[in-house]
Amino acid sequence: MSDQTGNRAPYARIAAHYAELITSGQLRPGELLPSIKALAQEWNVSTATAEKALRKLRGEGLVRGIHGIGTEVIDRPTPMSSGSQRQDRGRRSGSSWGAGERSDSHEASVVSAPADVAAALDIAPGADVIRRRRVYRDRRGIVAHSTSWIPVEYGELVPQLAESERLTGGTSLQLIAQATGRAIIRRIDTASARLLAPADAKLLGLDPANPPAEPVVVMTAKFIDSAGHVVEYGVDLGGPGRTWLTESEVSQ
Repeated sequence: MSDQTGNRAPYARIAAHYAELITSGQLRPGELLPSIKALAQEWNVSTATAEKALRKLRGEGLVRGIHGIGTEVIDRPTPMSSGSQRQDRGRRSGSSWGAGERSDSHEASVVSAPADVAAALDIAPGADVIRRRRVYRDRRGIVAHSTSWIPVEYGELVPQLAESERLTGGTSLQLIAQATGRAIIRRIDTASARLLAPADAKLLGLDPANPPAEPVVVMTAKFIDSAGHVVEYGVDLGGPGRTWLTESEVSQ
């Protein structure tokens, strides 16, 4: 069976496999997962391990158990993606997209740095800075509006950073590291929530005059190279109803 490599426990590998099928839309709401017995046979594990995998998927809100019927995929928005998660995915697979995601509305320009961006990049307020914007979507709509702020000098080394097209040849961080010869070695993440201002609502394709009353998740990530230079500051504005989800294995 696929995904048998790696250090994850068998139940976690099974759960990850079906989570991928669900979030990518290959398994749709209302469809049933294999039974515990079928999973155990298919993955060559015990029924206890198969049941633990299904329990993990239930805990993540991806499926529900229906007595006498089985385990059903349920409909829910997938979590938002953060810049840090996209960097991790890009490093592992070469693609920054999450399962079932796509990006569009790519736009880049050189603008004056707002005060908060200038502080994050350690440049003077109002100095020229590259602003790259795009929207990440899945089958449920906007996952996040993402903005990358990059010091303008890197645009001289990598001209496509300031072009309103999807990057080719790697992520912005990979392209900058290749051009400078300096690896990205440090990342500083923040997570917060805020009510949408009219400008925020517009970025998310919502009515600026009537933004949602619930706060949305805001993630930032600051990336620093081996010389101590901040090469990028990313801000991800989550779509309404999106949550931030991260997962890691715990060694016993």
